[in-house]
Amino acid sequence: MSTFENVLAWQKAHMFVLAVYKVTRKFPEFEKYGLCSQFQRAAVSVPANIAEGYRKISQADKLRFMNISQGSLEECRYYCILSRDLGYMDLQEYEDLHSRANEVSFLLNAYMKGIAENKYKNSIE
Repeated sequence: MSTFENVLAWQKAHMFVLAVYKVTRKFPEFEKYGLCSQFQRAAVSVPANIAEGYRKISQADKLRFMNISQGSLEECRYYCILSRDLGYMDLQEYEDLHSRANEVSFLLNAYMKGIAENKYKNSIE
């Protein structure tokens, strides 16, 4: 059976979430309910919306959830910049997260293009 776990964009987004959690674990304690929480929530939203959209029947619904994922990913890009500029992550951590976000964005755009061209219309089993 085909599931969202087979979607490469979801796989890479999940790895991005794990990386975000690893980095934010080192943030100052006073950011636990601030930046950490916001960053983690936005990161989790990326693969979660890919998963939710995967089983939607209509093309428009699928694309709407993928677009929500894109928005959450862009939010994460900002949190990466802010975290770097606040000194909460070093340059290597920033570059790793930035690179992962770029990869997810590329794959998500390709997946959306495939949906728009009806290449994934039979993903419901």
